[in-house]
Amino acid sequence: MSTNLSELSGRKGLQNNLFDKMGQLAQDTGTPSPEALEKLANEFLVGKANTYGTATFYDFMKPENKGKKVYVCNGTACLCAGTQDKVIETLKTNFAADEIGHMTCLGRCHENGAFHYAGKNYSGTAIGGLQDILQSDSDKNQDGYTAKANGTAILTQPFTNIKAYYAPFRAALQKDAAHVLNEIKASGVRGRGGAGFPMGLKLEFCRKEESDTKFIICNADEGDPGAYSDRYLLEQQPHSVLFGMLIAGYVTGAAHGIVYIRAEYPEAVTITQAAIDELRTEGLIGENIAGSDFDFDFKIIQAQGSYICGEETALINSIEGQRPEVRVRPPYPAQNGLFNKPTVVNNVETLATLHYILENGGAAWKAIGTDRSSGTKLVSLDGLFNHPGIYEVEMGTPLTAVIYDLGGGFNRPVKALQIGGPLGGLVPITKVSELTIDFESFSQNGFLLGHASVVAVPQDFPIMKFIEHLFDFAAYESCGKCFPCRLGTKRGQELATKALESDYKIDRKLFTDLLTTLEQGSLCAHGGGIPLPVRNALQYFEEELKEYFN
Repeated sequence: MSTNLSELSGRKGLQNNLFDKMGQLAQDTGTPSPEALEKLANEFLVGKANTYGTATFYDFMKPENKGKKVYVCNGTACLCAGTQDKVIETLKTNFAADEIGHMTCLGRCHENGAFHYAGKNYSGTAIGGLQDILQSDSDKNQDGYTAKANGTAILTQPFTNIKAYYAPFRAALQKDAAHVLNEIKASGVRGRGGAGFPMGLKLEFCRKEESDTKFIICNADEGDPGAYSDRYLLEQQPHSVLFGMLIAGYVTGAAHGIVYIRAEYPEAVTITQAAIDELRTEGLIGENIAGSDFDFDFKIIQAQGSYICGEETALINSIEGQRPEVRVRPPYPAQNGLFNKPTVVNNVETLATLHYILENGGAAWKAIGTDRSSGTKLVSLDGLFNHPGIYEVEMGTPLTAVIYDLGGGFNRPVKALQIGGPLGGLVPITKVSELTIDFESFSQNGFLLGHASVVAVPQDFPIMKFIEHLFDFAAYESCGKCFPCRLGTKRGQELATKALESDYKIDRKLFTDLLTTLEQGSLCAHGGGIPLPVRNALQYFEEELKEYFN
């Protein structure tokens, strides 16, 4: 993307943000008008094609969204649970077909049956009370789920109060920032968003850059169907995330924090903003915080419906009001990120770990878990478990303990688990006993821990249909920048659909070449990651799939 466009977008600052304004223009009708987009283009000195190209990319700004009144979750967890046909049928008694859109995913994976209406999310049995939802401001959007630790409670520890909770932050302000960074590095904490990159190194890279402006971005665009651990933190533990961003800002010399929250989590936006307001009241954000020379403030930016924005460079482009296409690296965001300034992008859960590390020291975190995967991890279990919910487990915990001891097993026969989102591995039940919750165990066995979301695939759900769903999702959500992903994911979906709907047999060599091209040729993990679960399916469910291949 053009560095000039980045500069033009940033010249008005975060509070007068181009992308934010586009979202506001779409609120009334579902899409900004061409006239309004042209006015924005003139205001920010960018071309009309830029604002129009951006708006037409996102689910909740594109012209096709005009007139949509209700949205149904079409994520993997809800699909496998088989709840959504009933939801759509019920909604059609009150809405025309073209008034019903889709969202992926609403983070209601623990009970499925999810849909969105008038700025609120609903799930479970809520669809049975549709008339109450339509006729009044009901509280049926409230949900409840288990959230507990199996062992050391760190991320699930109850919040105390502002004064006590932020004492480690005040203490950190009295120390040299380099000392604080060393504690984070000593902890060995790795990114919880999927890649597992050491957090301390990322902060150090940004710290070393010379710039009068730096940014800390919280990537709260939790788009993996089946994952709702970030939603849990934002809605029930928002101060853990904000604390982490303040520490990251202090360590790197950044004064600006952006919480990029997906549009599918409207409640998270409200709750997180309330937490930010509390900090302002307590004098813990703004200028010269707690009598120090450290300045820091927050800005929430609400996403507009795009899975690819979970990729850090696409997210940066999104905030700038550009199409969220993946950037070629290097340069990396820590060197040249938002508005061409040094930027650190961290996942919600990653940032939330810093409170424990600052309060207890890096060695305390390092002592938990395994040597290379330290600390605890939040695991999301979906609605096919007897005890769905969020479980905090120490790294190295056997997967069987999570599934059967914590999750209580399944409420119907299950043949596989997709762990780590749509780009995560497809784990047959027969392999569960060989895995532990840590990066190395999953990688060595040909899977991916990722976000640690667990979606159960029922025994009666065809694996070929699952493959088609994965390719369809990947094709729809591709940013379109690189040919292997843009074309390859669509070709994969077409092959799977043709095999399912006719007697067509897929050429196995052609299919394997397609997967290899996606893996080796894609610019980012979106196109490069989708072959993993497909290869797992071909390896472990060959008998079931052989009728579709020659």
